[in-house]
Amino acid sequence: MSSVLFSHSYFYQMDSKQWETGTPYPPLGTIYAASFLRENGYKVSLFDVGLKESTQEIKGLLETKKPDYFVLYDDGFNYLTKMCLTNMREAAFEMIKLAKKQGCKVIVSSSDSTDHFTKYLEKGADIVILGEGEITLLEVLKTIDNNENLDTVKGVCFTKGEKIINKGRREVLKDLDFLPQAAWDLIDVESYKNAWKSKLHPFALNIATTRGCPYKCNWCAKPIYGNRYNTRSPKRVVEEIEFLSRTYNVNNFWMCDDIFGLKPNWVQEFDNELKHAGLEISYKIQSRADLLLKENNIDSLVSSGLKEVWIGAESGSQGILDAMDKGTTIKQIEDSTKLLQQKGVRVAFFIQYGYLGEKKEDIDKTISLIKRLKPDDIGISVSYPLPGTKFYDIVKDELEGKQNWTDSDELALLFKGTFNQKFYKKLHRFTHKTFQVTKGKVAIKSFFKNPFGVSKSQMKQIVKMPIYYLLSKKEKLDLHKMENLH
Repeated sequence: MSSVLFSHSYFYQMDSKQWETGTPYPPLGTIYAASFLRENGYKVSLFDVGLKESTQEIKGLLETKKPDYFVLYDDGFNYLTKMCLTNMREAAFEMIKLAKKQGCKVIVSSSDSTDHFTKYLEKGADIVILGEGEITLLEVLKTIDNNENLDTVKGVCFTKGEKIINKGRREVLKDLDFLPQAAWDLIDVESYKNAWKSKLHPFALNIATTRGCPYKCNWCAKPIYGNRYNTRSPKRVVEEIEFLSRTYNVNNFWMCDDIFGLKPNWVQEFDNELKHAGLEISYKIQSRADLLLKENNIDSLVSSGLKEVWIGAESGSQGILDAMDKGTTIKQIEDSTKLLQQKGVRVAFFIQYGYLGEKKEDIDKTISLIKRLKPDDIGISVSYPLPGTKFYDIVKDELEGKQNWTDSDELALLFKGTFNQKFYKKLHRFTHKTFQVTKGKVAIKSFFKNPFGVSKSQMKQIVKMPIYYLLSKKEKLDLHKMENLH
């Protein structure tokens, strides 16, 4: 049977913000595909670029393994891959070039190649898989190995003569339990542990329990798993958790689903399966405010080990949320945050500035929301137009030479917003300083309630708060000047 060398294009070291954060995750989507091929008789290996410095490091493996196929298969569960960062695109192009030089047949599956298949074919890829890739990849390899015509395969693009043949997408996989467990043995888990330890973080691994998102926020691209929502069974998820816990001594997990636990009674069954297996874990999830309002659901989440929720709050302005087709309300954000924090769950907000029509009063409402609700963490970005979204269609005529960020910290406004890029960069810093002041106030309140119960991190927040306060005042003055200049 043919040999396949897998890789992906997300180099953490090429994204300085993420590398400095020090919480890299293995390429889960990649090792799912590798496991599926191996189950079907293919000889698979992996060049994991996650912790690598350079694309050139793949040369030795290409020369020693001499694979028949090089499959560049990005991790669709990693939201950073949806951003199609140019650093990673260039790395992908370079690895395609190196694999072609070695005589490999090159197949690519990623958000970026799905959106921009022509670019990848021009750079030497033989086949680009559109959307979800496991079933299509297996059919492609069997078709080529049997010297059959690729015209019969759905879900691919390839060049034929001077023409690009686009066979359209195939339906997404509905029965996720059909896939074998991801090929964790291909990952050097110890190296990931060391990366976390170097930044003094407790180690965690990533798990996916679902694929897709049924909601229709008009700025959110879903090039791989689409608008469908399909789930693994709680039993299979717990079996994987048990394997990872036993094999790698890890009990902290990032449930990297777009939306965790949406299916009715799934969380309750998950909790029961964990208890039946005698497992105690802690985990964090992404969810929506409107899904976190039922106390019995939250009780089951807490019982199963939930420690942190990242909510797509986006804005403190209802007008902006409505413009985004977000489908949530400010009251839902308020109520879910209070309920979760009452249950001892950390709540973090994704915040997005710069959406179409955003005015100064909308920004003020967002700052006010953060001060009022006191989330435990925040992540800030500016609106980012991605192909396939309604938002992209609205602003695409304003996108000239630059259509993607170089790395995730660039925060460039790629279209004409209410304010300019410098304003939003300054706003990003001001919001973080304001958030740190808010955290400091919470820590001071805790200190006066129970001086001996305050943690080291809270003491640091108390000590640093005056500095953040002064810096936030300066940032606010600068913003005011920039606003007037605008």
